[in-house]
Amino acid sequence: MTANDIKNEIERKLNPEKVEEREQKQRNKNLFAARYLAFTESKSGSTRRIYMETYKRMRGYAGEKLEQLAFEDITKEWLVSFDNYMVSQSPSRNARNIHLRNIRAVFNEALDDEVTTFYPFRRFSIRNVATRKRNLKVEDLRKLFNFPCEPHAQKYLDMFKLMFMLLGINAIDLCNLKEVDCEGRINFYRAKTNRLYSIKVEPEALEIINKYRGEKWMLDILDRYKDYKDFTKRMNRALKLIGPVKRSGLGGKKEYDPLFPEISTYWARHSWATIAASLDIPRDTIAHALGHGNNTVTDIYIDFDQSKVDEANRRVLDWVLYGKK
Repeated sequence: MTANDIKNEIERKLNPEKVEEREQKQRNKNLFAARYLAFTESKSGSTRRIYMETYKRMRGYAGEKLEQLAFEDITKEWLVSFDNYMVSQSPSRNARNIHLRNIRAVFNEALDDEVTTFYPFRRFSIRNVATRKRNLKVEDLRKLFNFPCEPHAQKYLDMFKLMFMLLGINAIDLCNLKEVDCEGRINFYRAKTNRLYSIKVEPEALEIINKYRGEKWMLDILDRYKDYKDFTKRMNRALKLIGPVKRSGLGGKKEYDPLFPEISTYWARHSWATIAASLDIPRDTIAHALGHGNNTVTDIYIDFDQSKVDEANRRVLDWVLYGKK
Protein backbone atom coordinates (compact mmCIF):
# COMPACT_ATOMS: atom_id res chain seq x y z
CA MET A 1 0.00 0.00 0.00
CA THR A 2 1.11 3.55 -0.64
CA ALA A 3 1.30 6.07 2.18
CA ASN A 4 -1.89 7.66 0.85
CA ASP A 5 -3.67 4.27 0.82
CA ILE A 6 -2.67 3.68 4.45
CA LYS A 7 -3.87 7.16 5.44
CA ASN A 8 -7.26 6.63 3.75
CA GLU A 9 -7.69 3.19 5.32
CA ILE A 10 -6.98 4.52 8.83
CA GLU A 11 -9.30 7.47 8.28
CA ARG A 12 -12.03 5.15 7.02
CA LYS A 13 -11.83 3.05 10.24
CA LEU A 14 -11.61 6.00 12.60
CA ASN A 15 -14.28 8.18 10.94
CA PRO A 16 -16.27 6.17 8.36
CA GLU A 17 -19.18 8.65 8.22
CA LYS A 18 -16.92 11.56 7.30
CA VAL A 19 -15.20 9.51 4.61
CA GLU A 20 -18.53 8.36 3.18
CA GLU A 21 -19.81 11.94 3.11
CA ARG A 22 -16.67 13.11 1.30
CA GLU A 23 -16.85 10.29 -1.23
CA GLN A 24 -20.54 10.95 -1.82
CA LYS A 25 -19.78 14.60 -2.55
CA GLN A 26 -17.14 13.50 -5.02
CA ARG A 27 -19.59 11.11 -6.67
CA ASN A 28 -22.16 13.91 -6.92
CA LYS A 29 -19.54 16.18 -8.53
CA ASN A 30 -19.01 13.54 -11.18
CA LEU A 31 -22.69 13.00 -11.97
CA PHE A 32 -23.64 14.02 -15.47
CA ALA A 33 -25.65 17.19 -14.62
CA ALA A 34 -22.99 18.54 -12.26
CA ARG A 35 -20.25 17.98 -14.81
CA TYR A 36 -22.42 19.52 -17.54
CA LEU A 37 -22.99 22.72 -15.51
CA ALA A 38 -19.29 22.95 -14.58
CA PHE A 39 -18.38 22.55 -18.26
CA THR A 40 -20.90 25.27 -19.17
CA GLU A 41 -19.35 27.67 -16.64
CA SER A 42 -16.07 27.43 -18.52
CA LYS A 43 -17.77 28.92 -21.60
CA SER A 44 -18.66 32.55 -22.24
CA GLY A 45 -21.13 34.72 -24.08
CA SER A 46 -23.46 33.13 -26.61
CA THR A 47 -21.76 29.73 -26.25
CA ARG A 48 -22.70 29.56 -22.56
CA ARG A 49 -26.26 30.60 -23.36
CA ILE A 50 -26.60 27.80 -25.91
CA TYR A 51 -25.27 25.23 -23.43
CA MET A 52 -27.75 26.45 -20.81
CA GLU A 53 -30.55 26.17 -23.36
CA THR A 54 -29.55 22.53 -23.84
CA TYR A 55 -29.63 22.03 -20.07
CA LYS A 56 -33.13 23.52 -19.86
CA ARG A 57 -34.32 21.10 -22.52
CA MET A 58 -32.77 18.14 -20.74
CA ARG A 59 -34.41 19.30 -17.48
CA GLY A 60 -37.74 19.61 -19.30
CA TYR A 61 -37.34 16.04 -20.51
CA ALA A 62 -35.93 14.33 -17.40
CA GLY A 63 -37.22 16.63 -14.64
CA GLU A 64 -35.47 16.56 -11.25
CA LYS A 65 -34.10 13.08 -12.04
CA LEU A 66 -31.59 14.73 -14.34
CA GLU A 67 -29.48 15.78 -11.34
CA GLN A 68 -29.09 12.16 -10.22
CA LEU A 69 -28.15 10.66 -13.57
CA ALA A 70 -24.71 9.13 -13.93
CA PHE A 71 -22.93 9.20 -17.28
CA GLU A 72 -23.82 5.51 -17.65
CA ASP A 73 -27.52 6.45 -17.52
CA ILE A 74 -27.22 8.56 -20.69
CA THR A 75 -27.55 5.61 -23.04
CA LYS A 76 -28.26 5.48 -26.75
CA GLU A 77 -31.92 4.83 -25.89
CA TRP A 78 -31.95 7.90 -23.62
CA LEU A 79 -30.52 10.08 -26.40
CA VAL A 80 -33.04 8.79 -28.94
CA SER A 81 -35.90 9.48 -26.53
CA PHE A 82 -34.56 12.95 -25.70
CA ASP A 83 -34.23 13.72 -29.41
CA ASN A 84 -37.84 12.67 -29.99
CA TYR A 85 -38.92 14.89 -27.08
CA MET A 86 -37.23 17.91 -28.71
CA VAL A 87 -39.08 17.48 -32.02
CA SER A 88 -42.08 19.49 -30.83
CA GLN A 89 -39.80 22.41 -29.87
CA SER A 90 -37.23 22.11 -32.66
CA PRO A 91 -38.58 20.45 -35.81
CA SER A 92 -35.27 21.17 -37.54
CA ARG A 93 -32.87 18.22 -37.41
CA ASN A 94 -29.84 20.51 -37.42
CA ALA A 95 -31.23 22.67 -34.60
CA ARG A 96 -31.63 19.58 -32.39
CA ASN A 97 -28.14 18.44 -33.31
CA ILE A 98 -26.71 21.52 -31.58
CA HIS A 99 -28.03 20.22 -28.24
CA LEU A 100 -26.85 16.67 -28.90
CA ARG A 101 -23.37 17.93 -29.76
CA ASN A 102 -23.30 19.89 -26.49
CA ILE A 103 -24.01 16.68 -24.58
CA ARG A 104 -21.30 14.90 -26.56
CA ALA A 105 -18.77 17.63 -25.71
CA VAL A 106 -19.33 17.01 -21.99
CA PHE A 107 -18.88 13.26 -22.50
CA ASN A 108 -15.62 13.91 -24.34
CA GLU A 109 -14.31 16.01 -21.46
CA ALA A 110 -15.39 13.37 -18.91
CA LEU A 111 -13.53 10.72 -20.91
CA ASP A 112 -10.40 12.88 -20.98
CA ASP A 113 -10.63 13.40 -17.21
CA GLU A 114 -11.21 9.65 -16.68
CA VAL A 115 -14.50 10.28 -14.91
CA THR A 116 -16.16 7.62 -17.09
CA THR A 117 -15.33 5.12 -19.80
CA PHE A 118 -18.93 4.99 -21.00
CA TYR A 119 -19.58 6.63 -24.38
CA PRO A 120 -23.04 6.27 -26.01
CA PHE A 121 -22.01 8.25 -29.09
CA ARG A 122 -20.20 5.18 -30.44
CA ARG A 123 -23.65 3.83 -31.23
CA PHE A 124 -25.62 7.09 -31.48
CA SER A 125 -24.54 9.17 -34.46
CA ILE A 126 -25.41 12.82 -35.04
CA ARG A 127 -26.29 13.34 -38.69
CA ASN A 128 -26.72 16.79 -40.21
CA VAL A 129 -29.24 17.57 -42.92
CA ALA A 130 -27.89 19.56 -45.85
CA THR A 131 -29.16 23.16 -45.79
CA ARG A 132 -29.42 25.77 -48.49
CA LYS A 133 -26.22 27.77 -48.80
CA ARG A 134 -26.31 31.31 -47.42
CA ASN A 135 -23.86 33.00 -49.71
CA LEU A 136 -23.74 35.38 -52.65
CA LYS A 137 -21.88 34.70 -55.88
CA VAL A 138 -19.22 37.14 -57.02
CA GLU A 139 -21.59 38.72 -59.52
CA ASP A 140 -24.25 39.14 -56.83
CA LEU A 141 -21.78 40.74 -54.40
CA ARG A 142 -20.68 43.24 -57.04
CA LYS A 143 -24.30 44.06 -57.82
CA LEU A 144 -25.08 44.57 -54.12
CA PHE A 145 -21.93 46.55 -53.30
CA ASN A 146 -22.51 48.97 -56.18
CA PHE A 147 -26.29 49.33 -55.84
CA PRO A 148 -27.46 52.96 -55.28
CA CYS A 149 -29.60 52.19 -52.23
CA GLU A 150 -31.68 54.65 -50.20
CA PRO A 151 -29.65 56.99 -47.94
CA HIS A 152 -30.88 55.42 -44.68
CA ALA A 153 -29.79 51.97 -45.92
CA GLN A 154 -26.31 53.04 -47.04
CA LYS A 155 -24.77 52.57 -43.59
CA TYR A 156 -26.09 49.02 -43.33
CA LEU A 157 -24.76 48.20 -46.79
CA ASP A 158 -21.38 49.70 -45.85
CA MET A 159 -21.31 47.57 -42.68
CA PHE A 160 -22.06 44.45 -44.71
CA LYS A 161 -19.17 45.34 -47.01
CA LEU A 162 -16.93 45.86 -43.99
CA MET A 163 -17.92 42.50 -42.49
CA PHE A 164 -17.01 40.85 -45.78
CA MET A 165 -13.69 42.70 -46.01
CA LEU A 166 -12.83 41.60 -42.45
CA LEU A 167 -13.10 37.89 -43.26
CA GLY A 168 -16.83 37.70 -42.53
CA ILE A 169 -16.47 39.01 -38.97
CA ASN A 170 -19.54 38.47 -36.73
CA ALA A 171 -21.73 41.45 -35.82
CA ILE A 172 -20.98 41.25 -32.09
CA ASP A 173 -17.23 41.31 -32.71
CA LEU A 174 -17.54 44.15 -35.23
CA CYS A 175 -19.45 46.27 -32.71
CA ASN A 176 -16.92 45.64 -29.92
CA LEU A 177 -13.78 46.49 -31.86
CA LYS A 178 -11.67 49.15 -30.15
CA GLU A 179 -9.11 50.34 -32.68
CA VAL A 180 -6.83 49.63 -35.62
CA ASP A 181 -3.34 49.18 -34.17
CA CYS A 182 -0.13 50.80 -35.38
CA GLU A 183 0.54 47.82 -37.65
CA GLY A 184 -2.78 48.23 -39.44
CA ARG A 185 -4.49 45.27 -37.76
CA ILE A 186 -7.49 44.71 -35.51
CA ASN A 187 -6.89 42.31 -32.63
CA PHE A 188 -9.72 40.93 -30.51
CA TYR A 189 -11.02 37.90 -28.65
CA ARG A 190 -13.85 36.39 -30.64
CA ALA A 191 -17.06 36.41 -28.58
CA LYS A 192 -18.14 32.94 -29.65
CA THR A 193 -14.90 31.10 -28.84
CA ASN A 194 -12.90 33.58 -26.72
CA ARG A 195 -9.91 32.92 -28.98
CA LEU A 196 -7.49 35.67 -29.99
CA TYR A 197 -8.05 36.84 -33.54
CA SER A 198 -6.05 39.20 -35.75
CA ILE A 199 -7.10 40.69 -39.09
CA LYS A 200 -5.16 42.94 -41.41
CA VAL A 201 -7.24 46.00 -42.33
CA GLU A 202 -7.05 46.55 -46.09
CA PRO A 203 -7.35 50.13 -47.49
CA GLU A 204 -10.92 49.53 -48.69
CA ALA A 205 -11.96 48.45 -45.19
CA LEU A 206 -10.14 51.36 -43.56
CA GLU A 207 -12.05 53.79 -45.77
CA ILE A 208 -15.35 52.50 -44.36
CA ILE A 209 -13.99 52.51 -40.80
CA ASN A 210 -12.92 56.17 -41.12
CA LYS A 211 -16.39 57.04 -42.42
CA TYR A 212 -18.07 55.69 -39.30
CA ARG A 213 -15.54 56.34 -36.52
CA GLY A 214 -16.98 56.04 -33.02
CA GLU A 215 -16.24 57.90 -29.79
CA LYS A 216 -15.50 54.96 -27.45
CA TRP A 217 -15.31 52.27 -30.11
CA MET A 218 -13.68 51.87 -33.47
CA LEU A 219 -17.12 52.25 -35.10
CA ASP A 220 -20.04 54.40 -33.97
CA ILE A 221 -22.49 51.46 -33.81
CA LEU A 222 -22.69 51.23 -30.01
CA ASP A 223 -22.74 55.04 -29.79
CA ARG A 224 -26.01 55.04 -31.74
CA TYR A 225 -27.73 51.72 -31.04
CA LYS A 226 -28.88 50.03 -27.83
CA ASP A 227 -26.61 47.01 -28.35
CA TYR A 228 -25.28 44.78 -31.11
CA LYS A 229 -28.56 42.82 -31.23
CA ASP A 230 -30.56 45.98 -31.89
CA PHE A 231 -28.13 46.97 -34.63
CA THR A 232 -28.09 43.51 -36.21
CA LYS A 233 -31.88 43.33 -36.25
CA ARG A 234 -32.18 46.70 -37.99
CA MET A 235 -29.35 45.87 -40.37
CA ASN A 236 -30.89 42.58 -41.46
CA ARG A 237 -34.23 44.28 -42.03
CA ALA A 238 -32.60 46.99 -44.18
CA LEU A 239 -30.47 44.55 -46.18
CA LYS A 240 -33.53 42.51 -47.13
CA LEU A 241 -35.14 45.60 -48.71
CA ILE A 242 -32.20 46.81 -50.79
CA GLY A 243 -33.27 46.90 -54.42
CA PRO A 244 -35.30 49.01 -56.86
CA VAL A 245 -37.98 51.12 -55.15
CA LYS A 246 -41.18 52.45 -56.69
CA ARG A 247 -43.51 55.00 -55.18
CA SER A 248 -47.12 55.25 -56.27
CA GLY A 249 -47.65 58.97 -56.67
CA LEU A 250 -46.21 61.86 -54.65
CA GLY A 251 -45.88 60.74 -51.05
CA GLY A 252 -47.36 57.35 -51.91
CA LYS A 253 -46.42 54.01 -50.39
CA LYS A 254 -43.05 52.58 -51.37
CA GLU A 255 -42.93 49.28 -53.19
CA TYR A 256 -39.68 47.35 -52.84
CA ASP A 257 -38.23 44.83 -55.26
CA PRO A 258 -35.41 43.35 -53.12
CA LEU A 259 -32.25 42.08 -54.77
CA PHE A 260 -31.76 39.39 -52.11
CA PRO A 261 -34.85 39.12 -49.87
CA GLU A 262 -33.33 36.48 -47.55
CA ILE A 263 -29.93 38.08 -46.98
CA SER A 264 -28.55 38.63 -43.47
CA THR A 265 -25.25 39.54 -41.82
CA TYR A 266 -24.23 35.85 -41.83
CA TRP A 267 -24.10 35.91 -45.61
CA ALA A 268 -20.92 38.03 -45.51
CA ARG A 269 -19.08 35.22 -43.71
CA HIS A 270 -20.44 32.42 -45.91
CA SER A 271 -19.77 34.42 -49.07
CA TRP A 272 -16.15 35.13 -48.12
CA ALA A 273 -15.46 31.44 -47.43
CA THR A 274 -17.16 30.27 -50.65
CA ILE A 275 -15.30 32.75 -52.84
CA ALA A 276 -11.99 31.93 -51.13
CA ALA A 277 -12.57 28.25 -51.91
CA SER A 278 -13.37 29.09 -55.55
CA LEU A 279 -9.93 30.76 -55.78
CA ASP A 280 -8.32 27.48 -54.65
CA ILE A 281 -7.18 28.96 -51.35
CA PRO A 282 -6.23 25.99 -49.11
CA ARG A 283 -8.87 24.73 -46.71
CA ASP A 284 -6.65 25.12 -43.65
CA THR A 285 -6.08 28.79 -44.53
CA ILE A 286 -9.83 29.38 -44.91
CA ALA A 287 -10.48 27.55 -41.64
CA HIS A 288 -7.91 29.66 -39.82
CA ALA A 289 -9.34 32.84 -41.34
CA LEU A 290 -12.80 31.91 -40.02
CA GLY A 291 -11.48 30.98 -36.58
CA HIS A 292 -12.29 27.29 -36.98
CA GLY A 293 -9.15 25.94 -35.26
CA ASN A 294 -9.71 23.04 -32.88
CA ASN A 295 -7.76 24.67 -30.03
CA THR A 296 -5.67 21.53 -29.74
CA VAL A 297 -2.14 21.33 -28.38
CA THR A 298 -0.94 21.53 -31.99
CA ASP A 299 -2.91 24.75 -32.53
CA ILE A 300 -1.42 26.26 -29.39
CA TYR A 301 2.24 25.43 -30.06
CA ILE A 302 2.37 25.86 -33.83
CA ASP A 303 1.95 29.50 -34.80
CA PHE A 304 -0.04 29.57 -38.05
CA ASP A 305 1.52 31.81 -40.68
CA GLN A 306 -0.87 34.78 -40.49
CA SER A 307 0.47 36.16 -43.76
CA LYS A 308 -1.32 33.29 -45.54
CA VAL A 309 -4.66 34.62 -44.29
CA ASP A 310 -3.68 38.19 -45.17
CA GLU A 311 -2.80 37.14 -48.72
CA ALA A 312 -6.01 35.12 -49.02
CA ASN A 313 -8.16 38.09 -48.03
CA ARG A 314 -6.34 40.35 -50.50
CA ARG A 315 -6.96 37.84 -53.28
CA VAL A 316 -10.67 37.64 -52.42
CA LEU A 317 -11.05 41.43 -52.35
CA ASP A 318 -9.13 41.89 -55.61
CA TRP A 319 -11.40 39.39 -57.34
CA VAL A 320 -14.68 40.74 -55.97
CA LEU A 321 -13.92 44.46 -56.14
CA TYR A 322 -11.72 44.69 -59.24
CA GLY A 323 -12.13 41.42 -61.14
CA LYS A 324 -8.46 40.56 -60.67
CA LYS A 325 -7.48 36.93 -60.09
